Amino acid sequence: MSSSGSRGSLTKPTDGLVSRLLNRRISTRISKWLARRRRPPSPDAVSVVAAWLVAAAGPLFASGHTALAGVAVQLGSILDGVDGEIARLTGRASRVGALLDTVLDRLADIAAIFGASLAAATSLGPTGAAAIAAAAVSADLLVTYLHAVGEKLAGKHPALVGRLPNIAGRDVRLFTLFLAGVAGQPLAGLAAITLLGYAYTVLKTIELLRYMEKSGAG
Repeated sequence: MSSSGSRGSLTKPTDGLVSRLLNRRISTRISKWLARRRRPPSPDAVSVVAAWLVAAAGPLFASGHTALAGVAVQLGSILDGVDGEIARLTGRASRVGALLDTVLDRLADIAAIFGASLAAATSLGPTGAAAIAAAAVSADLLVTYLHAVGEKLAGKHPALVGRLPNIAGRDVRLFTLFLAGVAGQPLAGLAAITLLGYAYTVLKTIELLRYMEKSGAG
C-alpha cells in the first residue's frame, strides 16, 4: 500500500466509536507523515512508545497527577493506531508485530488501571481500591478475550456480529480513563469501564451464540 492511501484505507471495520470519530482522524495523519520519511519508524517501536504512554498513566494517577495521566492515556490510545497504519503503509505488517502489540496493550492497560485504583484509594481505602482494580482489569480482559475467541470460533469478529456496536473496545475504555483523569474522578472511570465491559461481554455473547446457531458455526 502506498503512503498516499486514503484515511479510509487505513481504518478497520472493527474500529470502536472513539477510533472512528476521533483517534483515526489524528493517527492516520501522523502515519502518513511518518511513512513519507526517509526512514519510517518500525511499527514495533511505535507499539512500544504507545504502550509506554498508557502505562505511564499508572504512576501519574497514583501520584495524584490525574489530568496528566488522562492525557497520557489518550495520547497512547491515538498512537496505538499508528503502528498498524505504518505497517500497512510500508508493507511491514506481521503476526509477530500483532502479537507484540496485543501483549503490550494488555500490560499497559493493567498498569493504567492499577494506578487509577491507587488514586481512588483515598476515598475507597485499600480493600475497596483492590476490588475496583480487579473488577476493571477483569472487564478489560474479558472484552479482549471475547473478541479474540469469538472471532476464532464464529469465524467473524464479534464487533461485526449483531446490532450492538463496539462500545467497549480498547479505544472506548482508554477514552473513559482519559475523561476520568481530566475530571479528577478516577473511581468513576474505573466504575464505568467495569460496567461497560461486563454489560458488553454479556450482550455480545448472546448475539454471538445466536449468530453461531443460525450460521452453523457452532
